[in-house]
Amino acid sequence: MCRRTSRTRLAVYLILLMAVALFMSGCKDSSEQSPGQNDNDANNTGPGGQDATNVSDGQMVPVVIELPKPMFVGTPQNISVPNLEKPLGKPRPPFLAPAGVENVALGKMVTSSDSQPTVGKLDFVTDADKEATDGSYVELGLFVQHVTIDLGGEYEIYAVVFWHYHKQARVYSDVIVQVAGDPDFVTGVKTLFNNDIDNSAGLGIGQDMHYVETAEGKLVYSAEAVRGRYVRLYSGGSTADPFNHYIEVEVYGKPAK
Repeated sequence: MCRRTSRTRLAVYLILLMAVALFMSGCKDSSEQSPGQNDNDANNTGPGGQDATNVSDGQMVPVVIELPKPMFVGTPQNISVPNLEKPLGKPRPPFLAPAGVENVALGKMVTSSDSQPTVGKLDFVTDADKEATDGSYVELGLFVQHVTIDLGGEYEIYAVVFWHYHKQARVYSDVIVQVAGDPDFVTGVKTLFNNDIDNSAGLGIGQDMHYVETAEGKLVYSAEAVRGRYVRLYSGGSTADPFNHYIEVEVYGKPAK
């Protein structure tokens, strides 16, 4: 009787050991899954709802640009300018860039070919105020002028967005956007945009189209990063008058590797 009882206890003990072993094996398999594999936590998503694991692999994500209030509605009339692009007729889609790209021009130092603007201050160009109201823009002198933003270091630049005066429909001429590592723009200059169709600015004939100023500003986008520290923007007056106006310039990039 005692021998049968001992055998029964031993069998029960072995069964319990097997059950514990199977349970521990299942827990180990679950813990070895990659982080976030079955996790629906919102922290695992990047900008635009993209999966953060894909973003870290270099996937491009949409960059949202905050826009000012539109100051006029409808199609502008009586603007006769050669090589003028047609209005898109709908909101501009966001551009794509690697995760981490942001406006690196915010609050950065601005210099100009006109050191004494007739209206406003040069630091208006990077102060985040994009509204076309009094006290939001700087007015430079006649004919071709430029503003230069010192980013304070080398950046990989993917886009430049800029606003001239957009309270009324007008077209600025000789609009040129350049990036360089040289503050004098003598060597290593890269031109991102040029609509100077007659080389009146002396920087070469441009192939880009003229455009009507709106609250969306002008987006100059580069599919591949352009490395540089200084961003310079030219203009040569507008269809309204020969003066040059800048409200805001944003430079979207990330520190150069």
